[in-house]
Amino acid sequence: MMNVIVERVTEAIARRSQESRRLYLEKIDRAADQGKGRANMGCSNLAHGIAACSPDAKSLIQSEAAINLGIVTAYNDMLSAHQPYAGYPDQIRAIAHQNKATAQVAGGVPAMCDGVTQGEDGMDLSLFSRDTIAMSTAIALSHNLFDAVICLGICDKIVPGLMIGALSFGHLPTLFIPAGPMPSGLPNSEKAKVREAFAAGEVGRPQLIAAESAAYHAPGTCTFYGTANSNQMLMEFMGLQLPGGSFVNPDTELRSALTAEATRRVIELAKSQDSAVSLGAIVSEKTLVNAMVGLLATGGSTNHTLHLVAIARAAGLVINWSDFAELSAVVPLLARVYPNGTADVNHFHQAGGLGFIIRELLDAGILHDEVHTVAGPGLRRFSQSPVEVNSGLRWKPVASQSEDRNVVRGCDEPFQQTGGLSLVEGNLGRAIVKVSAVAEENRRIRSPARVFQSQEAFLAAFEAGTLNQDVVVVVSHQGPKSNGMPELHKLTPYLGILQNKGFKVALLTDGRMSGASGKVLSAIHVTPEACADGPISQIEDDDIVIIDAERGLLEVEAVLANREFKTTDNTMHESGMGRELFAVFRREVGPAENGATIFELS
Repeated sequence: MMNVIVERVTEAIARRSQESRRLYLEKIDRAADQGKGRANMGCSNLAHGIAACSPDAKSLIQSEAAINLGIVTAYNDMLSAHQPYAGYPDQIRAIAHQNKATAQVAGGVPAMCDGVTQGEDGMDLSLFSRDTIAMSTAIALSHNLFDAVICLGICDKIVPGLMIGALSFGHLPTLFIPAGPMPSGLPNSEKAKVREAFAAGEVGRPQLIAAESAAYHAPGTCTFYGTANSNQMLMEFMGLQLPGGSFVNPDTELRSALTAEATRRVIELAKSQDSAVSLGAIVSEKTLVNAMVGLLATGGSTNHTLHLVAIARAAGLVINWSDFAELSAVVPLLARVYPNGTADVNHFHQAGGLGFIIRELLDAGILHDEVHTVAGPGLRRFSQSPVEVNSGLRWKPVASQSEDRNVVRGCDEPFQQTGGLSLVEGNLGRAIVKVSAVAEENRRIRSPARVFQSQEAFLAAFEAGTLNQDVVVVVSHQGPKSNGMPELHKLTPYLGILQNKGFKVALLTDGRMSGASGKVLSAIHVTPEACADGPISQIEDDDIVIIDAERGLLEVEAVLANREFKTTDNTMHESGMGRELFAVFRREVGPAENGATIFELS
């Protein structure tokens, strides 16, 4: 029996999205009705599209009966997570050939690494890269030669961008293929300790580099449960990649077998001509609720309170932070993965992983089973794990009990009764708090504010020793219109040091924090942002600020009506490192609760 709150939220999304969803579905239906694009294409156009193919491939692509797959790849060899994709197109083409189909790399998309740009000028482009990726995906698929789509992407903005772009071609079956996490290295908790020691001046740069290199040491995603690995969770909960494949390591036989099976499966979907398996049909209000439930149950990245909203809007669906809050009240936290615990995603996978959690939530009536997926009808298919045997790839049911109760638990004994995210609101607007990694005694604060308009100003105050007190650190003018809404993860070790000294500490910002941030209470994504005359810009030093994640409060004990909205000079964020090219993004971007996107509701 479905949980009444889950049902209510799902129905509310359907009601508020009725007109926009109708228009979206009509759009993709018109595209489907036009039939295969290449069948109606001019001969010269088609010849250009297949000129580089082998004679056999040319013959197949010219045939209306054969399937041609369009691959959109985020491969580069700078990102550890995306380096394994180098050989995927060759493998996909080979499997397609075995199945009398073809595959072409339709295009590549940029893939920046927040780990590289964190605290650097390039971080101002990070969030905007998502919408850039969406547009790049659309350009790749606009050649209109394809019967189905394979998306190769795994990290922070890449998967959401691929999703948004692919939804413009929602009449096509679309399947995501992950590359998997790197093997476990230096534990993330140990790495965090070295970062704090460096920030405190207790160790030098050589020790910090050694620790970081021991943590990030091989091809694959980083092993903490940040945005990249939260992406993979979402793709499984939404039924858009094969069951149990998210956290299989790169360069293993099982990883290769999953890629081969994914290729065969998307060919089958394309051959079926069943509109229910198209991307636009799969991404429904039920699918989105499942995604939100997965995020809350696993303590996933706060960035998805932006990305899921933007993805939904690309499919004509409207979700908001109140939906997250309502669901969080009834969704139990079932995982402890760093930064919400000491385990990494490899340990999480070994303990039962996503399949175990999906089964538990289905049994509790907290997930919708009656959805379409790339693996077939019903989400329960995703309560299985893949196994490589001599006869080929097969799936087996996940274990009935957690393999490690310190990492994964069932609904009868959750780590906490509510989800990993909270909504706080009041006279300062609305904001998101990630509570899953914050100790209960630190989930509320009433303390004086110290106001900064840049990360650099905060760091200067820290170095000067003027922050040794109970404090709400306010960093304003970090929203999407100001400077692209950069992550402020660089501040995490410094805030952690203050908390370790025994002070009550919190962060309040209209910017973002990394999906890996955790132990310090942080109210982020504040909307309206300072640059849009948000009251966060009216806070002054020593104002008493209340952040209470338990009661959902975000308030300042001050009369704001007669105060001016403070401004700041963002000139230094408007040029250099390519930022001058994104002026139109800063001008046109919408508010955080609408996904911080430049795109209109589809």
